[in-house]
Amino acid sequence: MPVIRVEVVETSSLGDRSYLAHDGRAALVVDPQRDIDRFLTLAGRLGVRITHVAETHLHNDYVSGGLALARVTGAAYLVAAGDDVAFDRTAVTGGDETAVSETMRIRAVATPGHTFHHLSYVLSGPDGPDGPAGPVGVFTGGSLLFGTTGRTDLLGSEHARPLARRQHDSARRLADLLPDGAHIWPTHGFGSFCTVRQSDATASTIGQEKRTNPALRLEADDFVTQTLGGLDAYPAYYAHMGARNTTGADLIDLTPAHAARAAELRARIAAGEWVVDLRSRKAFAQRHLAGTLSFGLDGPMPTWLAWMAEWGAPLTLLGDGHEQVATAQRELARIGVDRPAAAASGTPRDWAAGDTALLGEMAVASFTDLAAARAGPAPRNLPAPDVVLDVRLRGEWEAGHIDGATHVPLPELPHRLSEVPPGTVWAHCGSGYRAAAASSLLQRSGRRAVLIDDAFDHAAASGLSLTDH
Repeated sequence: MPVIRVEVVETSSLGDRSYLAHDGRAALVVDPQRDIDRFLTLAGRLGVRITHVAETHLHNDYVSGGLALARVTGAAYLVAAGDDVAFDRTAVTGGDETAVSETMRIRAVATPGHTFHHLSYVLSGPDGPDGPAGPVGVFTGGSLLFGTTGRTDLLGSEHARPLARRQHDSARRLADLLPDGAHIWPTHGFGSFCTVRQSDATASTIGQEKRTNPALRLEADDFVTQTLGGLDAYPAYYAHMGARNTTGADLIDLTPAHAARAAELRARIAAGEWVVDLRSRKAFAQRHLAGTLSFGLDGPMPTWLAWMAEWGAPLTLLGDGHEQVATAQRELARIGVDRPAAAASGTPRDWAAGDTALLGEMAVASFTDLAAARAGPAPRNLPAPDVVLDVRLRGEWEAGHIDGATHVPLPELPHRLSEVPPGTVWAHCGSGYRAAAASSLLQRSGRRAVLIDDAFDHAAASGLSLTDH
């Protein structure tokens, strides 16, 4: 008897998962990212044919590859009937059943909350000699997630409260419908800003969620209050994703970007364009082309870069090799930043054409260094801190921050640089990644900056006074 298997296709940089479910012959792909070559390669390796592509919702955090994948493979494209789209699709409503193959079927369940017309898909295998097979699991998209649910404010703050109540109802509907052993396969919840809160879980079942998920443990009013209270800012580029997915995205273009030489890089920097260094923040701090910005590929580069840069403005990517640039180009294309204006591979010395006067470096410190510098002379010849800049988001700041620090969330910093008090700025975040981006922005604007490359959990232990006021 054929066995149903579910393969996870993870996009860790965006905190999302897509899925390929198959019975050894036919396959269903759920919520595919835009770079569909990953799904075609996986299907080829498994020796299966993609016959169906399903969307749980029109995504807000990435450009879907569903339409392109369906067109390339000839698969049926399942999209909620309630969504007004500009392309042909198989319209689906709650209760509809679809036979993916003779041995694999899915049933749509209306689970509004994350969006108005959100669907979940219950996956069932072949019937046995004793009757119909029970559900294997459910693809929950942005509905019931690991330990949380999808946020409810992405379609407008005015809809957040009624959608939160519907999200509670939808989670309960799934829990009532499915056995405790049914697997949950969510799209969001692995660092995505589409979730109410983050979870470290990597797998779950309906039974596990009944024990831990607020949507299944709290009454509706309490759940709504907790959900709305936990919402923080989300990336500005989300505003472009829903419209792009409603129209339908074409095939992705990952051909190499225009190669820029040193003179062109200097001109782009002088023009105020964003020239982005993709190397690690440690490499950036040691040496970089002056005027460039640190968004290392070793962190959530596409989220923070696309959130902060002006939408549609030219971006130039710098990497230590062609592969690093190509990876960044793929990451950005997933969220609709289709083509970099230019790119260059090599070292900072290459990008400066050997002119060391065009190179810069950045001082790096720890929270222990900051505590010492506040108590007396700064250690290791570091400049004294005139300003401690916290670039974490509002919720992080309100949960506790360094006494006397200045708060400007990183996404707001490009437009609020003038609000940062004068003097040498020591910048920090939760781990160092965002602080590196902030420090490079400050440097580019002519400020003296020190990167605190340290985990915020170390701040109190270093002797720094924390407050939530």
